Amino acid sequence: MSARAGEAGGEQLGLDLPEPVWCQRWNDRRATWRRTSEGGFDPALYRCVPLEAGPARRFVTRHHYSGSWPAVRMAFGMQLRTAAAGPGEPDGGRLVGVLALGVPMSKGVLTRVFPSLEAYRESVELSRLVLLDEVPSNGESWLCAAGFALAARRGVRGVVAYSDPHPRTRVTPLGAEVVMPGHVGHVYAAQDFAYLGRSRPRRLVILPDGSVLTDRAAMKVRRDESGHLGVERRLQGFGARPRREGEPGGLWLAEALEAVGASRLEHGGNHVYARSVGPRRTRVVVAPTSYPPPRPPH
Repeated sequence: MSARAGEAGGEQLGLDLPEPVWCQRWNDRRATWRRTSEGGFDPALYRCVPLEAGPARRFVTRHHYSGSWPAVRMAFGMQLRTAAAGPGEPDGGRLVGVLALGVPMSKGVLTRVFPSLEAYRESVELSRLVLLDEVPSNGESWLCAAGFALAARRGVRGVVAYSDPHPRTRVTPLGAEVVMPGHVGHVYAAQDFAYLGRSRPRRLVILPDGSVLTDRAAMKVRRDESGHLGVERRLQGFGARPRREGEPGGLWLAEALEAVGASRLEHGGNHVYARSVGPRRTRVVVAPTSYPPPRPPH
C-alpha cells in the first residue's frame, strides 16, 4: 500500500510497505504513522476511563479526518497519567485517545452478526478509534482491550467493526492530499476479531475534505427533517450558497453538491469484523461464516 505518511517526529516519507508494518495516528485531522516494530508502549503510563459525550465528541471531531461524531452509545478515553488533563477533560491525565462504541445505520448490521444478542444494548458497532500521534505503537490494542472490558460491565457482549479500504483525499490549495489511505483492518485481526467478508457495494458522495455525505444526511435536507440545518451549514462551509426560504431541499442539495465539487465514489464495500467481549465469550454466537483476513497489497 502506498501512502504519504509521517512518523512520530513529523518526517514525511513515501511508503510502499504492507499495512501491518504501520499503525495509524491522528492529530488535527491529519494522519501520521508509526512502525509497529517500534514498540515502546507502556500500559503503566495510561488509564482507560468512561467518557461523557462532550469531551469524547470534541476530541474525535478535532482529530479524526472526517470531523464527524456518529451515533454513540458509550465512549472510553485513553489518558496519559503523567500529563495534566486539558480543559473540559476528566481528571486523571491528558486525553490522548478515544474509543467510541455506537449505533450503526441499520439494526440488521448487528442482528445478522449476533442473532442471540439484543441490538444496541448487547451488541454495538466500533464507531471511532482515534489515537494521537504521540501514543507509541500498539497502543490501539491496549485501548480496545481496556475499553471492551469496561463495555462488558455495561452489558455489551459483541462488537462489529468496519475497515474502509478506499483512500480519502481532501482538496487543498496545493492539490489533493491523502487524509486516509485505506485499510484492510489488520488492527482488528490482531485482536481476535473474526473476518466476515465485505459489506454491500454502494455509491458514496465525497465532500472536499474527504468526508462522506451519508444518505441519511442528504435525506434530512430533501425532506426538511430534523437536523437538515446542520447539513446545510456543513455544505455552506465548503462554499455552497444558503438555501432560500421555501426552496425545495432536493433542488438546493443537487446545486450545492455541484457547487462545492463533491465527487461520487463507487465503493466496493468495507471489510467487516466481529468479536465477542466479556466473560464466557465462547457462548456468544457469531452467525456469518468467517474467512482468513485480507492481506494488504504490496
